[in-house]
Amino acid sequence: MPIVKNVTKAKLKAGEVALGVGLRQARTVDTAKIMKVCGYDWLFIDMEHNSMSMETAAQLCVAGLDAGVTPIVRAPSHEHFHASRPLDAGAQGIVVPHVQNAEEARRVVSQCLYPPVGHRSVAGGMAQLEYEALPVGETTKLINEETLTVVMLESPEAIANADAMAAVPGIDVLLIGTNDLCAEMGIPGKFGDEQVAKAYDAVFSACRNNGKIPGMGGIYDQELSQKYIKLGMRFILAGNDLAFLMAGAKARSAFLKGIAL
Repeated sequence: MPIVKNVTKAKLKAGEVALGVGLRQARTVDTAKIMKVCGYDWLFIDMEHNSMSMETAAQLCVAGLDAGVTPIVRAPSHEHFHASRPLDAGAQGIVVPHVQNAEEARRVVSQCLYPPVGHRSVAGGMAQLEYEALPVGETTKLINEETLTVVMLESPEAIANADAMAAVPGIDVLLIGTNDLCAEMGIPGKFGDEQVAKAYDAVFSACRNNGKIPGMGGIYDQELSQKYIKLGMRFILAGNDLAFLMAGAKARSAFLKGIAL
């Protein structure tokens, strides 16, 4: 039966690290293949901190399916259409930001997955199914199996409720948004602070207790990244296109300007 497999979900189920790249500046479909060639497993198509249109996000999603890199959209907020529209357009996962408790996590599942797990509305003619017309019962089951449902924990309240959120059926990943978490804790930018380490420990414990996957965003320091990956982080946001562009461009200009004449 034709369905595009979610390569990231498969890697996570196998206990492997899955690397994602944030897309904020990218607008063309070749981006998906470029990032696949560069070693990334998933595209973090950022509809929260981005001026990108839904149409552009849809094009990137379909390009990701064809390139073999999982298209995952970060919703701008918690409205049902923030999840349903990108999923219907080809996304294989949704990241919902600022999820605070189990009730909100259940709402995420309701919006992202079809019955009997959730209450997502059924659409036809989907890129994930190679646009094949399949029996509805088979379609919904297949799509649910290949959809990654991710909640972001970005506050002390969310961390305190991590175990309850991880216990919600249908949630796959608890992704720590470390930048916002630090800001909410009153320690902006202090990613090595002991409070952050305790928050990470709480999420690790919640995931172990409930068979879910811990995820990490906002940590780009090599030493801290190594520490947390060795402790069990598997769903890793490795950086974004703007940061990579800036780093490469600055390094090249510094080199050329430094050549002695």
